Amino acid sequence: MNVIVTVAKIAPIVLFVGVVGVAFKLDVWSLDFNGLGNADLGLITAQVKSTMMVTLWVFIGIEGASVFSGRAERRKDIAVATVLGFFTCLALYALVSLLSLGILSQPELAALKNPSMAGVLEAVVGPWGAILINVALVVSVVGAFLSWTLLAAEIPHVAAKDGTMPKFFGRESERGVPSTSLLITNLLVQAFLVVTLFAQSTYQALFYIASAAILVPYIFSGAYAAKLALTGESYESGEQRAGPLFAGLLATVYGLWLVYAAGPAYLFMCAILYAPGIIFYVWARRETSQRVFHPVEAALAAALVAVGIAAAYLIWNGSISPL
Repeated sequence: MNVIVTVAKIAPIVLFVGVVGVAFKLDVWSLDFNGLGNADLGLITAQVKSTMMVTLWVFIGIEGASVFSGRAERRKDIAVATVLGFFTCLALYALVSLLSLGILSQPELAALKNPSMAGVLEAVVGPWGAILINVALVVSVVGAFLSWTLLAAEIPHVAAKDGTMPKFFGRESERGVPSTSLLITNLLVQAFLVVTLFAQSTYQALFYIASAAILVPYIFSGAYAAKLALTGESYESGEQRAGPLFAGLLATVYGLWLVYAAGPAYLFMCAILYAPGIIFYVWARRETSQRVFHPVEAALAAALVAVGIAAAYLIWNGSISPL
């Protein structure tokens, strides 16, 4: 079933790349290539900054293979799946974006309705192209819904097993399904959908919040990888560490740049979302009779709660509006 859904999602994109590649017009592609002819787009740096959250969003989930690593038969498959997934997505996104600029100009592309790929293919082959892409989008959303449902449930389930989350998140059904985690994460998803409905928000606001929320774990992951490479922890004697150190530092710097690009509104929203997580952390530590906070950790937790309260107040009085 997963193979059929994957093929149904990828085949139209491959067809799009092939058809648009043949119809590609160099003169259209090179017209105002840097976007400086449109004052609304701003300078190159402003254009790059404005795309950072979208770029981050489309690659969220690449790490999904590592989330399910405990269920893999071979550890090697995890690395292969992650690398192949990343470079496949990168190639497809780059080709779709660049080739589209050779069919329609930037203002024409900006005026297209979502999914814009449908409008581009329609401009080349006619109405059936738009129908094909829209059908493929429906299939893709169904497949993504399944994968994200499983991914969201797996994370607290794994965390419960290593003592980071309360034990009840680790409960499984007779078939090994993380039943409690699956129920709670899906209820939260539905709650957020209702909130955005009444807030008259958009899909873009949702993925901006999701992208900003994952920035902090990304930064800490990169920084921790660099720290391990510096100290030699988890490395065997004489094992090469320069590459991992560079990768960790690069990931950390890039994560900080993304925080800057995200801006304060979405980061404040994340503080509101992260602060309640302290309750579950304290719950988990007490279940295992461990010390809850060291002094530095207590200060960080207090600061997070303070920022969360301040963010809630600023959103309430209208000073910032992530939604």
